[in-house]
Amino acid sequence: MLRTDVAVIGTGAIGAAATWRLAERGVDVTAFERFAPGHPFGSSHGDTRLFREACLEHPDLVAMAQSSRALFRELERLSGDELLTITGGVSIGAEDSDAVAGAVRAAETAGLDIEHLSAAEVRSRFPQHADLADTDVAVLDPAAGIARPERTVRAAAAAASARGAHIVTGTTVTAVEPGSSGVTIRTADAVWTADRVIIAAGAWLPAFAPWLDLTPVRTPLTWFTPRDAGFDIADYPVTIRQVDAGTVMWGHGSIDGSLVKLGLGDLWGTERPRIDPDAVDRGVTPADWSRLSPLVERVLPGLAPVPTRVEPCMITISPDDQFVIGASPESDRVLVAGGDSGHAFKHCLALGEVLARDAVGEAHELELDFVRPARFTR
Repeated sequence: MLRTDVAVIGTGAIGAAATWRLAERGVDVTAFERFAPGHPFGSSHGDTRLFREACLEHPDLVAMAQSSRALFRELERLSGDELLTITGGVSIGAEDSDAVAGAVRAAETAGLDIEHLSAAEVRSRFPQHADLADTDVAVLDPAAGIARPERTVRAAAAAASARGAHIVTGTTVTAVEPGSSGVTIRTADAVWTADRVIIAAGAWLPAFAPWLDLTPVRTPLTWFTPRDAGFDIADYPVTIRQVDAGTVMWGHGSIDGSLVKLGLGDLWGTERPRIDPDAVDRGVTPADWSRLSPLVERVLPGLAPVPTRVEPCMITISPDDQFVIGASPESDRVLVAGGDSGHAFKHCLALGEVLARDAVGEAHELELDFVRPARFTR
């Protein structure tokens, strides 16, 4: 039987971050990964993820984004790689839309410096957008940008390994069994014990925590070819556009003079079938862009409406679209980390720090009640 102080299951965005932050503290930590850090089979791939400071999903996410940004900069110093690029960002929609009102609420609560634009100003500064209503407005978030998921995960794993963490790749954890004196972790060829375990298994988390009402779904990542000028990221920065109550499009301009990344929002009640992450369809068909292409043709006519590049991805949705980070109600030796709900990557390094503090019993600087599992079990 093998022994470690803290075990981490999964080295995607949150798991790799937690492993790094534990190793920074000198904790004996072992992480288990069924593939390898930076793999394309989960939720932390696809070249880029949006980073926003005025987080429309919850005002308390502002401080989490700020904490994560500081850790991005620390990890950049350690890795020598660019992981977070600030481009500025814009949220467009009706004044009372989730995209605009949520960003304003977050900014006002945290005292952020944002800029408000009228419909006429949006048309002038962002002429790529068509079919804007005269009542549409926009909010500029100067701290928005893009994060690099594969680079970040690999950098966090490398930093963790350099500080003594043991990362076991190509290994699937088959069981987690908490007891009064520790936790048993079983794989196909070994049995480990740990004082605590962090389960950051992404779309596989529901199998370990069936008491959580988490729904893994398949979501395509799509990139489009410009047919007009004005789609470099300097001209078309990080953007969230709420076209109507049920339709949100997100994306950013080209970072290499080529393709524009766009997607449909997942945070406003879109119903999609639950998937088995071990049996997810990794092929692509026109169904993957059937909803998005007509919208692109309508509101961004400067782009070819059929995507040039498509990759399948998975996200795991929680009942309230907020993350689930903290102790299991079944055992305080088991910490769960998931429910990304399509907006966790920007916060992943801060979430790793939260989990590290949880594991070693340190106090927290962030407000966390809104992401704790206890909100579902009170």
